[in-house]
Amino acid sequence: MSGELNYHLVVESLLFASDIPLPLSKLKAVLDELSVEEIKSIIQELNQKYRENNHSFAIREIAEGYQMYTLPEYSPYIDQLYTLRRAQRLSQAGLETLAVIAYRQPVVKSVVDHIRGVDSGGVLHTLLERKLITILGREEGVGHPLIYGTTPEFLVYFGLKDLKDLPKIEELEALLQTREKERTAAFSSGEVGENINDSNLQGSLTTKLPPEGIEENL
Repeated sequence: MSGELNYHLVVESLLFASDIPLPLSKLKAVLDELSVEEIKSIIQELNQKYRENNHSFAIREIAEGYQMYTLPEYSPYIDQLYTLRRAQRLSQAGLETLAVIAYRQPVVKSVVDHIRGVDSGGVLHTLLERKLITILGREEGVGHPLIYGTTPEFLVYFGLKDLKDLPKIEELEALLQTREKERTAAFSSGEVGENINDSNLQGSLTTKLPPEGIEENL
């Protein structure tokens, strides 16, 4: 890589300006004169510089792309800055439904309803609106029910590189508590976990449900 143009600054500016993960293909489209390996090398060198200079941020690979992110130790301060974000947090019902879809996808509504023990229609609609899940098609058979799966936005929301990075179900509690501090998303012994086990899910997702049932509003 020669010439006057500082490609490190160009890559840094692209990642800084983007509010979504940038795949290598997009970075390559802008920097056509560089190879994919050269762009990867630049990202590694930028991260090395950030570490050596004790920056509060770094570049991580997430949702099949690269994105700037703040180091975890500074997240409490950012949470205070964006207190209005609380209204956008997922409800208990939303977390349950999203977890079922993530671990069981591709999955139809009837399976989600069976696992949760309640109708999930309203929750599914809200998750679709927030682009955390998507419709993958229709299942063959009676009624041709819609098939649901998670989206790249789901990966971004939970900070995952891809679905292979999904934690074990018993580890989901810590992840959800980090992302949903304003909700009591405690996964302990309960009806949902038992139903998931009955549905042949690996591990056991367990949620403590209120006696009066689950609130459907997100």
